[in-house]
Amino acid sequence: MTAQVREALSEWGTEAWLEQMEAQVAPGDLPALRQALALAQALYPVELAVEGESATAHWCQVAGILATLHMDAETLAAAVLGGAAELGAAASERVSAVMGAGVGRLVEGIGRMAQMRGLRRKVEGASRPEERAAQLESLRKMLLAMVQDIRVVLIALADQTRRLRYLAAQADEPARQAAARDTFDVFAPLANRLGVWQLKWELEDLAFRCSSPDLYRTIARQLDEKRADRERFIAEVIARLREELAAAGIAGEVTGRPKHIYSIYRKLARKDLSLSELFDIRGVRVLVNDVKDCYAVLGLVHSIWTPLPREFDDYIAKPKPNSYRSLHTAVVGPDTKVLEVQIRTHEMHRHGEYGVASHWRYKEQRGRGQGDTRFDERVAWLRQILEWREGLANVADLAEHFRNDLFEDTVYVLTPQGRVIDLPAGSTPVDFAYHVHSELGHRCRGAKVDGRMVPLTHALDSGATVEIITASSGGPSRDWLNSDLGYIHSSRARSKVRQWFNSQNLETAIAQGRQVVEKILQREGRTALALDRLAGHLGHARVEEMFAAVGRGELGGRAITQAVQAVSSPTVESAAPVQAPTPLLSEQPRGETDSILVVGVDKLLTGLARCCKPVPPDPIIGFITRGKGVSVHRRDCSNVERLPDERLIDAQWSADAAVGRFPVDIEVESAPDTDVLHALLEVLAKERVRVLAARTITRSHVSRHSFSVEVNGTAQLSPLLRLVRDLPGVVAARRR
Repeated sequence: MTAQVREALSEWGTEAWLEQMEAQVAPGDLPALRQALALAQALYPVELAVEGESATAHWCQVAGILATLHMDAETLAAAVLGGAAELGAAASERVSAVMGAGVGRLVEGIGRMAQMRGLRRKVEGASRPEERAAQLESLRKMLLAMVQDIRVVLIALADQTRRLRYLAAQADEPARQAAARDTFDVFAPLANRLGVWQLKWELEDLAFRCSSPDLYRTIARQLDEKRADRERFIAEVIARLREELAAAGIAGEVTGRPKHIYSIYRKLARKDLSLSELFDIRGVRVLVNDVKDCYAVLGLVHSIWTPLPREFDDYIAKPKPNSYRSLHTAVVGPDTKVLEVQIRTHEMHRHGEYGVASHWRYKEQRGRGQGDTRFDERVAWLRQILEWREGLANVADLAEHFRNDLFEDTVYVLTPQGRVIDLPAGSTPVDFAYHVHSELGHRCRGAKVDGRMVPLTHALDSGATVEIITASSGGPSRDWLNSDLGYIHSSRARSKVRQWFNSQNLETAIAQGRQVVEKILQREGRTALALDRLAGHLGHARVEEMFAAVGRGELGGRAITQAVQAVSSPTVESAAPVQAPTPLLSEQPRGETDSILVVGVDKLLTGLARCCKPVPPDPIIGFITRGKGVSVHRRDCSNVERLPDERLIDAQWSADAAVGRFPVDIEVESAPDTDVLHALLEVLAKERVRVLAARTITRSHVSRHSFSVEVNGTAQLSPLLRLVRDLPGVVAARRR
């Protein structure tokens, strides 16, 4: 150790610190502290500082704060050596070699926690307040997920407390403001969530002093001006309560309750009150041995002084989310001044002041492996306060150094911009990409984790920064859906990949499915059957969905045939009485073939030809098929010329044919670079025309849009085509 180092340590007072620690820690903890201090003196360079304070002085003071929380020797030694985390792998390895693996793991955790300050500052750039709040909450979750030992979080809280104590007396305004924001955004909420109230109150007061020094001094001065009267009042109340407790035979401890300046400021701002109007400026706390005594003291207080309505809170029957328990009441005390009284057991008070830290020394005293109901209850309490969301995994082994396994089912990673993303444990860069945006996932071709290229099957760890390398176009690989290859872990990403492939094949599947269905309808002689009814019978809301299912092989020909027969049966299609079977007779619903009158034959089985789709009042002609009745064509249908004349029969529409709806095909040509398809669909929707199918083919100079629609005869079709021709970019619109 150089003379310069000795001089720096002498100015700070190492021996004085050791004497102070001797009075605070168990005698058995002192050798570890001395060894840690000696190692810190050997490791820390003279220039190493924390917020301008000597690193040795800073980390020893952090250990002193943890000693007031009654932490164990390993935690205190790790706190003294907290600065080693910044000195590289060699320093960390030396800590583990000299102090043991337990202290080494804690120091390594302190290094990971140091990342939080930079990450929090990235969150400041969030555009909306609600987005910033959500990111800060995710940041706190990630903090707990990154540490494997909950004591690391307590060291971080003590570290931040020491930083604020030192900065509060310094003139470095930017450093004070930054530390205050860190505290309000991350550290104070963590202390509150863990129930470490002793640090939570001090963190908030110090952060308030750093961020708003003038306002802090104003409130402090107003409190000091009335301190003598307040202390006299509290002393009178304590004396009266002690007398009443003794008379009632209740063993209890009565103390004045300190009021924290930041909580006073929050109440003044929230309730728009003056300092004299706050109920709990004057307060006392009563500590008793068990719960029944709490309620006995409550009755005693209400019998001495008049309680204020709506100022009673029972946090014993209904604890706060962080398991805080106590009775709070406000009464009109001596001199008609309002007094707040808190009543709790000694155990509740220990939990309230030290939170999760209160369990550590208890565990050390009980020893490992001893079953104890009270200890099990405390373990359950720890699990509750660390539960940030529903469904977290159970604690695996809190008896082993309070290891934090609560977040083993979730990893928290970062985008290059500092946004926190939570993913299922085991997630890969592909899962990350699809979580950020579907398009990013589709074009993902590689990934960097903390600046290093990794394979797409790499399992992500909490705290990692992930950058996705993308292609300008293209889509996912089918290999990603192979679970054995390990590209995707989350069901969300797997579902998006499937959707992409389904959408790419949708057009082909619809065309193939349409051909299959039309062949079956022709074979069954039901070419005029309403396709929406057939789709509904098969469980599909839209005709296109039915075609796609058939094209993908999800619906077979047998299922389609059975559905056609079921929908075509008289019991389904018509309420008319069932007649004796006649091969060439059939009742048809209006609007399909009942509106067709075939000359010379009554109720002959008929159907509209799918090749030309006749619509009233098109001139029509019938063709007698072999065993399938009469197929009705438009007279100008190109297929009619090839049909034998002896099987053609004259036909005409009945008088009420216009009442029905008929399928018809239309074709629209447009310029290839115009948004015609969107405009076409708007026109069809406005005219209440139902679209059965649609297809677009774009070549070099023209886009051809084909639609199958249902219309009420040519009376509706002709005006519809005129509207379509008037659309910008449309070259031609015709009926096929």
